[in-house]
Amino acid sequence: MPIHEKSLIRPENLSTHEHLVIDGVDVSGDWSTFIRSRVVTDYNEDLQDEIAAMPGGEYIHRCWQCGSCTNSCTVNAENPDFNPRYWIYLIRMGMESELVRDKDIIWQCVSCNKCTSACPRDVVPEGVMKATAHWLELKGYTEPSNSTVFDEIFTEQVVERGKIEDGEVLMEFLQKTGQPLTQDWLVQMVKQMVAGFSIPTLLKMGWNTVFKPRTSDWSKARDAIREHIEEEEAARHRALGLDPAE
Repeated sequence: MPIHEKSLIRPENLSTHEHLVIDGVDVSGDWSTFIRSRVVTDYNEDLQDEIAAMPGGEYIHRCWQCGSCTNSCTVNAENPDFNPRYWIYLIRMGMESELVRDKDIIWQCVSCNKCTSACPRDVVPEGVMKATAHWLELKGYTEPSNSTVFDEIFTEQVVERGKIEDGEVLMEFLQKTGQPLTQDWLVQMVKQMVAGFSIPTLLKMGWNTVFKPRTSDWSKARDAIREHIEEEEAARHRALGLDPAE
């Protein structure tokens, strides 16, 4: 289904003459607005399949462009440029360059799931937005987001040890994202912890952070999870035409 809304046409593709007279009739202003012809030079016929290979994008093929997702979107209410319906349209049409032009705002999805609740076709638009953000990272169009960095740290601890240490996850996240460790909210939280926890509890937390405890008999579960993750990542890389080793 074509997109006809003027708001979705790139400004550089619109041509307007302030003073234009045709056959003696003044057609200046909006009447003389034309859409310039364009040629899509990087059409990607596999784009929908690539997004569908990402977690959350599995049902993008169900979309019939009703616009319920965008109409209910929390972010769109504040920023009209955030338009899930339009991006799903671009993906299904294979217009990769048009999609990538909005790479700096696609990640702004707040996962409120209003779009998913409103969708009459069970497309799971929230999942598609996350899948698209993941796709942008894997294709090298964007740097890993803070959310991705956190997920990697969290997953690494679970896979390796069978448990996580909150303090270590937080410290590593701040370091990898270039954030200072002495943030006001963090200092305040530490003060509350010192005041609210007993000395033995604080010592145990410090001990666990230093010596990195593991869940007992975790090796078999760890190996199984690691194998599954590697298989899933390899499949996604193949779907995108990337080297699985990357």
